[in-house]
Amino acid sequence: MSAVRVMGIETEYGISVPGHPNVNAMLMSSQVVNAYSNRHSGSAARTRWDYDEETPLRDARGFDMTRADADPSQLTDSDLGLANAVLTNGARFYVDHAHPEYSSPEVLTPLDALLYDRAGEVVMAKAAEMARAMPGVPEIRVYKNNTDNKGASYGTHENYLMSRSTPFTAIVGGLLPFFATRQVIVGAGRVGVGQDGRGHGFQLSQRADFFEVEVGLETTLKRPMVNTRDEPHADPQYHRRLHVIIGDANLAEIPTYLKMGMTSLVLGLIEAEVDLSDLELVKPVIQLHQVSHDPTLNYKLELADGRKMTALELQRVYAERCAQFTAHRYGHDVDDQTQDVLRRWIDILDRLARDPMLCADELDWVAKLQVLEGYRRRDGLEWSDPRLQLVDLQYSDMTAGKGLARKLEARGSLKRLTSEDDVQAAVTTAPVDTRAWFRGECLRRFPESIAAASWDSVVFDVPGRSSLQRVPTLDPLRGTKLHVGELLERCNSADELLDALAGN
Repeated sequence: MSAVRVMGIETEYGISVPGHPNVNAMLMSSQVVNAYSNRHSGSAARTRWDYDEETPLRDARGFDMTRADADPSQLTDSDLGLANAVLTNGARFYVDHAHPEYSSPEVLTPLDALLYDRAGEVVMAKAAEMARAMPGVPEIRVYKNNTDNKGASYGTHENYLMSRSTPFTAIVGGLLPFFATRQVIVGAGRVGVGQDGRGHGFQLSQRADFFEVEVGLETTLKRPMVNTRDEPHADPQYHRRLHVIIGDANLAEIPTYLKMGMTSLVLGLIEAEVDLSDLELVKPVIQLHQVSHDPTLNYKLELADGRKMTALELQRVYAERCAQFTAHRYGHDVDDQTQDVLRRWIDILDRLARDPMLCADELDWVAKLQVLEGYRRRDGLEWSDPRLQLVDLQYSDMTAGKGLARKLEARGSLKRLTSEDDVQAAVTTAPVDTRAWFRGECLRRFPESIAAASWDSVVFDVPGRSSLQRVPTLDPLRGTKLHVGELLERCNSADELLDALAGN
């Protein structure tokens, strides 16, 4: 068991035009995506997303929802004609209904997941800046957050490749207590309680109040803590892709890094059939809300066996079991990132137990709370004061020089794990150790010859060939730089590449 596995992050960004609350968000989002793709993708801007292999209505519980029963937001296999770009770093940049979304390329480590998530922030900020510079376009702002505090929520989704042999019931049982409590580390913090934010106070998570059921296929209605969408983007005989919709959009780097690493390790426990049934919660959805509503971290969750534990105590059980199992399985041969995730996980739990403010330079919700409490002390503000919600919003602003999170980071008040040089490189260059390398390099080298692309295929349109040529990329660990780098260097055109792949 290790924190290393195929993973990725999809983030829908909030979008607004100050002073124009009724602006067409879908149109604004399209202008943002098109502004970037037309400027930075060159001829690759004509590359469409390949929807042929998508199955958004297939449920991991063993059935398919009918299209008639599905909410329109679930039909993500339909080309609605909205802006949709594939980038040379292997990412997808597109309009998801009313939001611009950046879906990172597939990576193998928590640190790379963080790196390409940060690259997405750069893409989104540049895209909004380019859109604002266009004639007739208003002052568009984009925010890396999860709610407009008027009842709407938009997602930050994680994806993890898992073994198909793991029963889905075991996944659900192992994850519900973990998801209910991991927000003490990875929550982004929110002013306002309830879906519409009208309740007064501060809570740990931006997303928690929007979850209503334990398990389900939907992502925008009756949101489930464990999503059952069964769309592996890999060989379904061997793999499933766990689509996690319960996370927050983090601005601090350590929560993103730990979110991916901790979850990957817990999935390793579940795949190894480690018994986690003693952690079962009574009414997990209600307790998810209660944990979020208590920034003192004193709320005690009720377990099915009658015990009561705080979220910190429950997280410690997960951390210790992951550490024990990893030591037993690998001994001293544990990879560096797995060791680092385990060390940071336990260290942060220790400091949160002593005083949450000891983590103000690492965790979003603590950093945000510290800033808000400063305003409250200085100006004598109650939590009902609308100015605090504006501060909350400004924390996530992607506009250069405006976002509070990035200001805190610039002055050393939020720790970084990535370097600016590495982030800038990740904006245009794909990760070398997954199939994203092949996708990104084909777009970079032969943009005029790529008709479409997706996670599991690249479709070529080459003059002289009677039909489009689909190159499947079903294995996420093939198409790496090591695997195809030399081949791509030898080929001066897409035509040569197709001949080489065909063995000619």
